[in-house]
Amino acid sequence: MLAALPPNRHRDLEPVVLHFGEVLCEAGSLQRHVYFPDDCVISLVIETEGSELEVGLVGNEGMLGIGVALGQAASPVRAIVQGEGSAMCMTARAFREGLARDADFKREVDRCAYLAMTTAMHIAACNNRHLLADRLARWLLMVRDRLGRDEFAMTQEFMSLMLGVRRAGVTDAAQALQQRNLIGYSRGIVRILDARGLRSAACPCYATIRELEGRRS
Repeated sequence: MLAALPPNRHRDLEPVVLHFGEVLCEAGSLQRHVYFPDDCVISLVIETEGSELEVGLVGNEGMLGIGVALGQAASPVRAIVQGEGSAMCMTARAFREGLARDADFKREVDRCAYLAMTTAMHIAACNNRHLLADRLARWLLMVRDRLGRDEFAMTQEFMSLMLGVRRAGVTDAAQALQQRNLIGYSRGIVRILDARGLRSAACPCYATIRELEGRRS
């Protein structure tokens, strides 16, 4: 996406380091910046009936700020850094100016918006239909794809928030994957030990979303 950004707009980009658990924007708040992740992951969550549920993940395949591209100043979701790392950041104003002046960049942003929409639809269906252990496997693989590494910080509390279940349910699901030697989990660190096995354990939504993103198997 940044390759399609007009050259004279690269000066508007600022490298930033995003930390685990950092809130980049709240639902309903004015979104003043957009983010292009490099090796970090941003979770998009909505609050419903007093609880939060993840509706999307943003990594190096996309950007945080689709609402700005669609002319909406307020964010529809709460954006939380799920996997810390680096990103490029620019003001919403500079981003809108870039969209208005370069058709190639706008097409790339439109593609990103479509991907975000379809991914959210699949995650919503997945949360409603598939077993928790299968969903957890899918979710861990999506985080791995976006971070580009097999080990990352992740608390059970955060996993339960992202999957919209109680912590006890996440504990049971994680233990089931550990017993199959697919993952390791200790002191808030997840290690994917067998990526191929974890793909087999994941629900079909993982392969579908991966295909939408144009990632290789």
